[in-house]
Amino acid sequence: MTLKLRSVGASDRGLIRSGNQDAQHAGAWLVAVADGMGGMAAGDLASRIAIDAIAPLDVETPEDALVAALQGAIERATEGIRRAVEEDPERQGMGTTLTALLFARTGSCLALAHVGDSRAYLFREGVLKQVTRDDTFVQMLVDQGVITAEQASSHPRRAVVTQALQGDQVSPTYATMVPRAGDRWLLCSDGLSNVVRADTLTEVLGEGLDRDACAARLIDLALRAGGPDNITVVIADVVEE
Repeated sequence: MTLKLRSVGASDRGLIRSGNQDAQHAGAWLVAVADGMGGMAAGDLASRIAIDAIAPLDVETPEDALVAALQGAIERATEGIRRAVEEDPERQGMGTTLTALLFARTGSCLALAHVGDSRAYLFREGVLKQVTRDDTFVQMLVDQGVITAEQASSHPRRAVVTQALQGDQVSPTYATMVPRAGDRWLLCSDGLSNVVRADTLTEVLGEGLDRDACAARLIDLALRAGGPDNITVVIADVVEE
């Protein structure tokens, strides 16, 4: 049997923000989340540029072309953001995170691209693993042993991103993995991961809910936790067909 990707995406502006600067794509071959920053209009624009740049990858792609395809899309997104800033200097400083998974046409491989503090989690055989590493100031402190991961969750500078798509040179993380039937992927903006604990994410992902219900449940939990930021969730299941 061939492995396929089945996905659904959902987003909510939360309870505090006046608008939603997140964007997402949930397709048959590609899933992605982008979290814009740098002012209301500019944040919206940056995340949309990133998703518009990567969305054309939602087609059958050979295994050996996955990473190159993601690299090309991120280069197009970077160029698009750079041009947008040149068109309106008031957009200076705008940017976006981007976390994306691209599934090979054979179902034998998937590739990950990541920059910023949106996250990709893999729920496999009852265990949740955070696959991405946050590009943040507090993660750098954790890596250096200055603070613990628990301290990072309440650190006053936890929202400081050290790398994002802003029109300049960037060094995204790329990785490839072998998918398994039964894998469930969660991609999300920090509007979810900052307020809903990992053990709660594990519990929800393991409840056997369908993709739509799972996404809705996670957004509801973030809202119940105060919904201080935009909340975007993509649930993607690896299935046999």
